[in-house]
Amino acid sequence: MILRVVILLMLAAINAPALGQYADDWPERPRQFTDDGRMIVDLELVFAVDVSSSIDEAEALQQRQGHVAALADPDVISAIQAGGEGRVAVLYLEWADADFQRIVAPWTVIETEEDARAFAGLLAAAPFVSGRRTAIGAAISSSVDLIENNEFEGTRRVIDISGDGPQNAGPSLSEARASADADRITVNGIPMQGGRQHPFRPPVNIDVARYFENHVITGPGAFVMASESHEEFVEALRRKLIIEIAGLFPAAISSDG
Repeated sequence: MILRVVILLMLAAINAPALGQYADDWPERPRQFTDDGRMIVDLELVFAVDVSSSIDEAEALQQRQGHVAALADPDVISAIQAGGEGRVAVLYLEWADADFQRIVAPWTVIETEEDARAFAGLLAAAPFVSGRRTAIGAAISSSVDLIENNEFEGTRRVIDISGDGPQNAGPSLSEARASADADRITVNGIPMQGGRQHPFRPPVNIDVARYFENHVITGPGAFVMASESHEEFVEALRRKLIIEIAGLFPAAISSDG
């Protein structure tokens, strides 16, 4: 798995500068629809973001700001515009307990920097609500439902899970992963190492990145990109989005060995 991430990072580093040079060169393309009226996009993407008790309000707001900064990055916009349809559909979900999955920003089509800024406005306007436990399986199941029942038809379908610890509540994580895998929905991960400990619980000593590799990610080309700080989180997310939007991972995947 580590080899996969190294290959993907190399590809992103090679392609990202080239993409940014041609941000204004892509012609506007008319929107296409399926026979049942769903808009065709290059990617359906759910940002599923941990707001359990180990994430305080400042950290949650930093995560929102990180997603906004990454989405509005010129290289990310160029990657979007370079796609076959030139647009992606994104949704921002905050999650914690088994019954806590809260849509902060609904499905939004991103084609331009202006679209990204409008999405940013939705994130900025939403109040912060925190949960307690970490139900990753419930977050994945909710995200799968949101993808299956939206108004889009994506060439690729991805759930981005960010979090700072292992599952400690909720329905089976393995069953949720299996459901996503059966629907050919990729679950990628941005584990945040060194998360804040809950004051009334014993410390959790775990390699969060390894946990995500072994227990969270699944599907075609799934990968993990860890971060240690807010600055690293923004950069990891930016690179991750370029990889996902440009569809680089199918050609980059090698065996786990």
